[in-house]
Amino acid sequence: MPVTESNNQLPATTPHTNPPSGGKTWPLWIFCLILLVGLVALSLWSWQQWLSQQKLEQSVGHVSELNRQLDQRLDQGTNDRSDRLQSLESSLREQQQQLGEQQRQIDHNARELLDTGNRTRTDWLLAEAEYLLRIANQRLLIEQDIRGALAALNSADDVLRETDDVGTYPVRERLAREIMALRSVTDVDRTGLYLKLEAARETVTDLTDQALIKDQAPGSDRGKSGQAQASAEEQGPAARAWQRVTDSLANVVSVRRLDEPVKPLLSPDQSAWARLNLQLMLEQAELAVLRGHEDLYTQALEKAVTSLETWYDGTDNRVTALRDTLAELRDQDINPELPDISQSLTLLKGRIAGRHANNEAEMDGDAPASGNEGDDS
Repeated sequence: MPVTESNNQLPATTPHTNPPSGGKTWPLWIFCLILLVGLVALSLWSWQQWLSQQKLEQSVGHVSELNRQLDQRLDQGTNDRSDRLQSLESSLREQQQQLGEQQRQIDHNARELLDTGNRTRTDWLLAEAEYLLRIANQRLLIEQDIRGALAALNSADDVLRETDDVGTYPVRERLAREIMALRSVTDVDRTGLYLKLEAARETVTDLTDQALIKDQAPGSDRGKSGQAQASAEEQGPAARAWQRVTDSLANVVSVRRLDEPVKPLLSPDQSAWARLNLQLMLEQAELAVLRGHEDLYTQALEKAVTSLETWYDGTDNRVTALRDTLAELRDQDINPELPDISQSLTLLKGRIAGRHANNEAEMDGDAPASGNEGDDS
């Protein structure tokens, strides 16, 4: 049998095809889906953990800030308590000091009251004399009031005369010498000098430009021509004609003598300056009187007199009166040498201290005696 026929009788072959892949890849897709869900869940969990960490850090920062504020408040409270404690301690010390001072004052007052009860009329008179001597020293040294100091010394001597204490004899002896020394000092009327200088200053203010040196200055021909004209009127016509000729020549030719010093004329500004200068010098003299500076007082008045003689006309009555007043005031002694009147006060203090010591000694001597009597009884 031919081959072809046999081949045709064989069963037909089917082509080989790959099985569909869909049935074998679905587990892979499921795994990918599960992996994706896991990643998303992990991302969500990480984000939540990050938020929790941020909240935790914020909470920690807030707690740290609260701790810091609490520490500051605690430190401030500690400082405040320390300050209050120090202030209380200082207040306590001040109160203790005040209590101590009050206690000392009470003790002093008690002693004074006890001494007052034991004082006699002589003690009171001695205290009054001491007060008067203090007043006298104050009037003389501070106020330089010689009359007031002398009156106080005389009053103290009268008070000491009324006492029956023999120990005041040295005090009265010294007091008599001080009174004699104070009477020998020339009293200075400072109030009167000040008022006179003030009146002189007002006189300078009233001086006008007419009192300045003008026609009366040496070398000026106006005064001489006036005198010549008056004498020519008393003579005859020839003399009057000659006087007219000389006056005409005088208007053309000016003759001045150079052997006499010529005082310059003052302008209005210079005249005001001259008055102001005099007023300032007189005010300086007033201050010197009040303070007792004799050198300054003398220098100020000398400058005032010199300026007055230099710039003002000496023939003016107001200028003459002012110059004489200033010259008289210049010779006044405004700071005389004052005696020492403190020795009598020192002696009287010693006498009073001796009497107090004797009284205390007597009181201390009587106290044990009275105590022994009480013990014996």
